[in-house]
Amino acid sequence: MRFRGRPGGGAGRCGACVSGPSNIRVRFAPSPSGLLHVGNARVALVNWLFARARGGEFHLRFDDTTVGPEAAAFTDAILADLDWLGLDRDRTSRQSDRMVAYATAADRLRVAGHLYACYESEAELAARSVARRVQGLPPVYDRSALRLSAADRARLEAEGRRPHWRLRLGDEAVGWTDLVRGEVMIAAGHLSDPVLVREDGGVLYALASVVDDSEAAISHVVRGEDHVANTAAQIELFRALDAPVPEFAHLSLLVGADGRPLAKRRGDLSLAALRGEGIEATAVVAMLAALGSGRAPAAIAAVGDLAAGFDLAAYGRSPAPFDRAELGRHNARTLAVLPWGAVSSRLGDLAGADENFWRAIRENLGHAEEARIWHSVCFGPIEPVFEDAALLAMAADLLPPSPWDETTWTAWTGAVASASGKRGRALFHPLRLALTGRGDGPPLARLLPLIGRERAAARLGGAAA
Repeated sequence: MRFRGRPGGGAGRCGACVSGPSNIRVRFAPSPSGLLHVGNARVALVNWLFARARGGEFHLRFDDTTVGPEAAAFTDAILADLDWLGLDRDRTSRQSDRMVAYATAADRLRVAGHLYACYESEAELAARSVARRVQGLPPVYDRSALRLSAADRARLEAEGRRPHWRLRLGDEAVGWTDLVRGEVMIAAGHLSDPVLVREDGGVLYALASVVDDSEAAISHVVRGEDHVANTAAQIELFRALDAPVPEFAHLSLLVGADGRPLAKRRGDLSLAALRGEGIEATAVVAMLAALGSGRAPAAIAAVGDLAAGFDLAAYGRSPAPFDRAELGRHNARTLAVLPWGAVSSRLGDLAGADENFWRAIRENLGHAEEARIWHSVCFGPIEPVFEDAALLAMAADLLPPSPWDETTWTAWTGAVASASGKRGRALFHPLRLALTGRGDGPPLARLLPLIGRERAAARLGGAAA
């Protein structure tokens, strides 16, 4: 089952998902500055499942206020990746279309006294941070700009300096009940007042994100634990804007099989790379959904199969191990349950390939493209291997008439065993080598009807040539 968008960018609904109206709204907000990797995909997937399991909405928002000229290409790549995973969207937006809204919000904050002007250069800020570390203090901004007089500010601006603008955080700790981490408390002294507006007037992530979440009525922000400190400052910003504060959930980060954090920029961790290797999208989503939950990945035919019973509370705080080798093994388990319709678009050029062919071979594949090997075995010319010419000649004489089905193999080999006195490997291995040219593979009870009597006779008869 696939979810398909409704006209206007909406989304279909899974039969396993909660029906009826819901105030659940989540968002996935990638920056189109690179390809999606497995860590991004896990965040997107958990948001999608959380919304779909509750009849809510899944929004895609491109955080594209500070990206380069390659943003359009990466935007298209992200959309292609989400489509590949089966994650449909109820709404898609771009921050680059909303600059007026952010400027308006910044003006409101200035008028209310929540923003203050700062004039330090990056070099000056870096030097102060080092000095605080040497003194054993947290490397946070020291709020020296609050001590500037009007004359000081006029002098700095006369020198050509333009201010950047920081949000004045409160002096008390900020806490919330995290849906993954539990009770979280961030001490005020451990946070720098965040810069919301650059010297050139451009807005930064924190302001744009909060404005968008507020106006879209995002109910839950589900993201990686590397955003925990950001959340404390954003909660204060929601309050400064008189906006409802959403609930938060911070997922543990992915680590490799060695326990070390994954390098996000490794090319082989991108969805594009996995897709190019022939990994099934359903194998990826099943594995990513299971990571950190204590559950084994399920073999599923569509991402919607994961929505029923999805529970965000199942995720723990421990790092989630992502093992490429295990993904390969799970890909094979996934192929074993995929229906023909899920792969027919990729294998439909194979003459004679259909549901019967796919069901016969799918449990023996590591990648779907390996079906082409077995298509040749079933329908094309092969190089038979002749291990026991006398047995093969006898087997050829005992071939039953057509039509054949999955009972033919048992009846035929029973007759050959009775005539030859051979059993087990001595019987079956020579027949497999002659009929398929290979020493292992799918059960011959399934392959034999596809090979057919004419090809089987020709292959067995070749032993006497």
